Amino acid sequence: MRHRRGRIVVVESLAEFDARLAQGARSLRGWRLLGLDLRERSGQLADCDTSRATFAGCALAPGDAELHAGRGALVLPDVAFAPVDPHRDALYTADELYDAPAWGASLDGRAYAWSQEARDPDAVLARVLHDAGVDAALERWVAGRHLVGVMGGHALRRGEPDYREAARLGRFLAAQRPDGRLVVATGGGPGAMEAANLGARFADLPEDALDAALATLAVHPSFHPSVDRWASSARAVLADLASPVDTLGVPTWHYGHEPPNLFATAIAKYFRNALRESILLQLCDRGIVFLPGAGGTVQEIFQDACENYYATPEAVGEMVLVGRRHWTETYPAWPLLRALAEGRSMAGHVHLVDDVDEAAALIAARG
Repeated sequence: MRHRRGRIVVVESLAEFDARLAQGARSLRGWRLLGLDLRERSGQLADCDTSRATFAGCALAPGDAELHAGRGALVLPDVAFAPVDPHRDALYTADELYDAPAWGASLDGRAYAWSQEARDPDAVLARVLHDAGVDAALERWVAGRHLVGVMGGHALRRGEPDYREAARLGRFLAAQRPDGRLVVATGGGPGAMEAANLGARFADLPEDALDAALATLAVHPSFHPSVDRWASSARAVLADLASPVDTLGVPTWHYGHEPPNLFATAIAKYFRNALRESILLQLCDRGIVFLPGAGGTVQEIFQDACENYYATPEAVGEMVLVGRRHWTETYPAWPLLRALAEGRSMAGHVHLVDDVDEAAALIAARG
């Protein structure tokens, strides 16, 4: 059986695999191949673009795992049992998720592989129970804290100017103390999310210390083609960082091919993305800053806007969109957001600004 999830093609039979190649497919980018015996398809695979393909629980010919991993594919082991505790009652740390030198062998990688393969009723129940436990743990962790969200594109690369700006924003927000430190919360993934979590960790340190960390990270700009190298540069930064500043990541194994960043001090990782999205937005009682992004960020803007549209005046949260051209021309979310807000309690709580300095000042003033 083959089905599509957005741009993702999921292939679960050799017949479907062979049919796709017979139809002329030569790029496997975005494919998830689940539990296939591909040992006799080594030549065909070698002729295909396998970067950003996922091989979960597949049997490969000798040397093929290394070949395709080197091209940027994810090669995940066969996991026949739940690698996570269904009765978990605590949030994760980066060390727990990255508990092996190779990401594919780590708890995070094994959980992703299992989530792709295991679909029997027991596995579904295990995931539901796990997410319920993480949800309860997150509720306890948030108690007494005030959170400000930072949303933005996962494709933002280390070393780019916008990555540095996202990190500066995280640092500025975490350094604000209107009624106690604000906790920066993100979706917990790479890109703008990683940058904001990183910046928050440097809230008590000089800006040049953050600049040094950014230089270290820029050596491996993306988790493609190697999650392991991407994570190793983050570990190098953390080795010299003794920071007590809390920052939250709320990632999902639904997007498990995008690994969680290592800079969140508390990680609430869910299997169910819809649950995770809703919870993340609801937690941010001090507002949300939306950095430039695409489909996922646009979804978050209007999911948050819907909650604010129907909220009572005292429950409306600040919404700050950063990047005037991006949100009026590239993805013109701002005109619709402003139209929705007109005449509603949220009207004075939606903002369009040019840069992260303005965004941080707005959140500080409203905090």
